[in-house]
Amino acid sequence: MTFFSAFITLFLVMDAVGNVPIFLSLLRHVDVPRRKIIILRESLIAYGILSAFLFGGHSILKLFGISTEALGISGGLILFLIAIKMVFPPDEAPLRNHSLQEPFIVPLAIPFIAGPSTMAVLMLMADNDPKHLLLCWGALSLSSLITLVVLMFSSKLLKLFGHKLLAALERLMGMILATLAVQMLLVGIKGYFLL
Repeated sequence: MTFFSAFITLFLVMDAVGNVPIFLSLLRHVDVPRRKIIILRESLIAYGILSAFLFGGHSILKLFGISTEALGISGGLILFLIAIKMVFPPDEAPLRNHSLQEPFIVPLAIPFIAGPSTMAVLMLMADNDPKHLLLCWGALSLSSLITLVVLMFSSKLLKLFGHKLLAALERLMGMILATLAVQMLLVGIKGYFLL
């Protein structure tokens, strides 16, 4: 896996553009300066959790006796389901009825930034490429930074592009993610039959 492919995969799975309306909805009652602090805090928490999954992924796989092939197939299926949701989003607005309390860790850091699919991808990267952990960590760092920037400027992005263009961008990213998911599935299936 190259740095570019790792970065693109992680950025697409984190779905920063798709998270813009969700973050704005959850933080609509929070003042803009405080909103930026919350986004920064939640992004750092998610980054720490994802880094732990990257560096501890191999140990987690060993602990549960999960093969790389099984993780590749399951990760591919999860990514494909996420891609389908991105291409064909549900009609209802996410989390319309939510508490007015300030969110902490859940649901912003987990699962919106550091979701199960991102954790699975990182564990797969760690198991596939133990000698290139720093490369994967660099890709995670860059994708986390860009996700943070997108979320920090979410209000301006929504005003600039509008809901329709953001939805179109998310669908396009969903198509790319679906292709990556199918590739991950094929690699996992091929690896299983070659055992």
